[in-house]
Amino acid sequence: MSAHILVIDDESQIRKMLRIALKSVGYQVSEAESVATGLAATVRQQPDLVVLDLGLPDGNGLTLLAELRSFSKVPVIILSVRSGDADKVKALDIGAQDFVTKPFSVEELLARIRAQLRDRLPDTTPALLDDGYLKIDLARRLVCCNGEVIELTPKEYAVLAKLARHRQCVITQKQLLEEIWGPSHGQDTHYLRIVVSHIRQKIGDDPTTPRYLITEAGIGYRLML
Repeated sequence: MSAHILVIDDESQIRKMLRIALKSVGYQVSEAESVATGLAATVRQQPDLVVLDLGLPDGNGLTLLAELRSFSKVPVIILSVRSGDADKVKALDIGAQDFVTKPFSVEELLARIRAQLRDRLPDTTPALLDDGYLKIDLARRLVCCNGEVIELTPKEYAVLAKLARHRQCVITQKQLLEEIWGPSHGQDTHYLRIVVSHIRQKIGDDPTTPRYLITEAGIGYRLML
């Protein structure tokens, strides 16, 4: 099951933007717009991570953070227009894991969320994915189609394995490029297009109506297996 993110922010446009961005990469998302509703949602829903604004209509987000820390260790990323060191230090001292200043890069926020969740969620990906035609054995680094072993290059296997480990979730182009090609290749989308094309060809996935390797236009890819 994908991670559940709770966004607590009184700006509806910010919540909408984050809802779209977070859902596009496979997270479950819920929202709250105040200290009271945010606290209730955290208790009721038990999210895996909270994105928290400090300027809420019924109080200070730091008050909510302190209340959360009295009963929960859920990771909290502060998202605020306040950029002073004093606010950041206070939030981190109370128990926030990270602090992002508005205006912010969605890609940067997603990366910070991934970093917080990386060691906190169990790996529930099965080592063997097999629907009777396509088989991906992550433990043995083996890919088969219709019983025949498919030869993939290291980059092709790395892309397919990354998608397999997060099957049915969208992985962004930037994330794939930076993790597999390196941090300086985040914009080299043509590399990824070529590799995805080769993977589709080798596993017999029609690029016009793909069954397995789905393109999310302008965002990334997802593996349906």
